[in-house]
Amino acid sequence: MSHLWDPARYLTYADERARPFVDLLARVGADSPATVVDLGCGPGTLTALLRERWPGADVLGVDASPEMVEAARAAVDGVRFELVDLRDWSPAAPVDVLVSNATLQWVPGHLDLLPRLLDAVRPGGWLAFQVPGNADQPSHALRRELAAEEPYAAHTRGAAEPAAHDAVTYLERLAALGCEVDAWETTYLHVLTGTDPVFTWISGTGARPTLQALPDDLRPDFEDELRRRLAAAYPPGPGGVVLPFRRVFVVARRSR
Repeated sequence: MSHLWDPARYLTYADERARPFVDLLARVGADSPATVVDLGCGPGTLTALLRERWPGADVLGVDASPEMVEAARAAVDGVRFELVDLRDWSPAAPVDVLVSNATLQWVPGHLDLLPRLLDAVRPGGWLAFQVPGNADQPSHALRRELAAEEPYAAHTRGAAEPAAHDAVTYLERLAALGCEVDAWETTYLHVLTGTDPVFTWISGTGARPTLQALPDDLRPDFEDELRRRLAAAYPPGPGGVVLPFRRVFVVARRSR
């Protein structure tokens, strides 16, 4: 079941969404790469950081969403953007740095994709990615539970679900492919403000396929009930609503 992405909604809490990308990039040891690619570039705001980090590189952003690519081309100068599914993307020649931020969790069976992604990186080059590791948290669990209830279940069955592995799994898989691997996990404590902030957060990412699968006459009631359940699970504190968010990071250097 396909779904559409909304760049404006996605960029709500843009600073919080950017932090993992910055932390990932800090562990990539490339000095002067000639070619840098961002797979799943979204609206391009973080791809622009690759240009800042390596101003002499040819930087390419790749995304399967026409809305995201259109927004990126309008907002970011000095970077090329291509509309293509990362499963179909293949460079003309191996690249120096291949980055993917919060994208692989949307690709079913993406562990099997790692060898091909690694083939797109030159020997001595870098593959770096980050994926959410919070599928067991109330922000996801409550949405799944509600979507499985009637009258919603008939419509939400088959909606895309993000799924990822732990750091050890990625480390072992890439080490077996001959890489030097740095893998770790971090849980961010995002302090969110505004009305129904956790709903706002997930409606731009993990919950979006479910919401779009619902017909117009059912979606408002679903959203209202999900807001209610999320508000109970994430009560406001002195500074706002705290959203714990675990993420998994992998930086691999190809040695052969």
